[in-house]
Amino acid sequence: MQEKVLLLDFGGQYAELIARRIREMNVYAEIRPFQGITVEEIRREGYRALLFSGGPNSVTSADAPHFDPAVLSLGIPILGICYGHQLIAHMAGGTVESGNVSGEYGKIEVETDASPLFENIPERITTWMSHMDSVKTAPAGFRVIARSKGGVIAGLSDEGRKIYTLQFHPEVTHTDYGKAILRNFLYRIAECAGDWHVENFITDSVEKYRNMLQGKKALLALSGGVDSTVAAVLLNRAIGDDLTCVFVDHGLLRKNEGDVVEQTLKSRFDMNIIRVNAKERFLQKLSGVTEPEKKRKIIGEEFIRVFEAKAEELGRINYLVQGTIYPDVIESGTGNASVIKSHHNVGGLPKDIGFDGIIEPLRCLFKDEVRKVGSALGLPKEIVERQPFPGPGLAIRVIGEITEEKLRILREADAIFREEIDRAGLTERPDQYFAVLTNTMSVGVRGDMRSYGYILALRAVSTDDFMTADWSRIPFEVLEKASDRITTELKEISRVVYDITSKPPATVEWE
Repeated sequence: MQEKVLLLDFGGQYAELIARRIREMNVYAEIRPFQGITVEEIRREGYRALLFSGGPNSVTSADAPHFDPAVLSLGIPILGICYGHQLIAHMAGGTVESGNVSGEYGKIEVETDASPLFENIPERITTWMSHMDSVKTAPAGFRVIARSKGGVIAGLSDEGRKIYTLQFHPEVTHTDYGKAILRNFLYRIAECAGDWHVENFITDSVEKYRNMLQGKKALLALSGGVDSTVAAVLLNRAIGDDLTCVFVDHGLLRKNEGDVVEQTLKSRFDMNIIRVNAKERFLQKLSGVTEPEKKRKIIGEEFIRVFEAKAEELGRINYLVQGTIYPDVIESGTGNASVIKSHHNVGGLPKDIGFDGIIEPLRCLFKDEVRKVGSALGLPKEIVERQPFPGPGLAIRVIGEITEEKLRILREADAIFREEIDRAGLTERPDQYFAVLTNTMSVGVRGDMRSYGYILALRAVSTDDFMTADWSRIPFEVLEKASDRITTELKEISRVVYDITSKPPATVEWE
């Protein structure tokens, strides 16, 4: 049985990052909304450890998220982080102070005491805090194991019951030794074996879907991106000829993208692939549409309708398979989380789909885990390490109304930018880079003549999980070369700008 730990999500913005850090340490972390699971189910599932995430609420509020205090007596190791720290203290009988006086934000120095949680950790470390409330008195049976420079209780422990809490965020890179603290909890305290590897994921998934889909047919939505391509190869290994991949060429792909994906999957994996030319259909539906969420909803529904039509031609198809990954689910809003943007394969699905169900074999994986799975499955580097590409394609990289002419301009400009990044051989290569055609025009000069063309934005970010991202410091000479080529080769573009906004506050994509 797969060893796993449970992260109870109380609405914190870093819940997914906590899970990501745990998986980096080869321990499988499962996230569940706090209101979606009981103490009995936690006991029955046999979790190796339990974590409480942060959250935006005050534990003292009448409507604050709470949990059954009986969880503290389950006998499994528990780690509370931020709101989780305050909630556990409250549940165990301590007191939590509410108000601005004790709030701490940003980098805060913390002094630690001897504890298994801080084994081989310096006595003074810089941590990342973001809280208004704080624990005023420790519960009976707990001792204080960390305090901030301002005297706020930053860590508690009941070592007899293996319960630990932290006011700061060990999962973020701003906290010194944060990963080491999480590792101490997982391996020293919870005594995890660390058996989460992509090879195990592949083996378990193949067995699962081979049994689940025995005698059934599945249709896979192949968008041309890394995620759906990896999902296709994984399901092909499980059910072979019972899987048909429908590659919808919606006219919103990057330059030559569709041909490369189709050729690779057919020649290397001998897969059943049907390519549907639906460009005119999509462009007609998108005509006059400028609002980003509406674009996504239209594209999501059209995807499904195309698949339904193709499924009807093919005969009885039981399941639709999609390349949904975990960040898609989070940004589309789950549990108490707010919708950042709907993904065409999550928030954009119509309610009346014509299949028995939807299968999402990569739904629990982050982007870099998907790439590792793809490599382990034998996908070539040029496919696995391709730039991430959203399901709605260039539709959300053309700001405003979408036309075939705008798509042509963007497709060429994007190809030029990617070519120049590739040629530069950068030591620190961005994790994602692309062009955006804005809906703004600008005056320019060509020769001795006035010109009036589009402003094109270039975007490049560095990230390890795509939940947060920093804008990439691409050398000016590389940006200059890309800009010169774009404005020279594409007369419709008069100006090129570079986006220097991180995520948050922005998202990676512009729409």
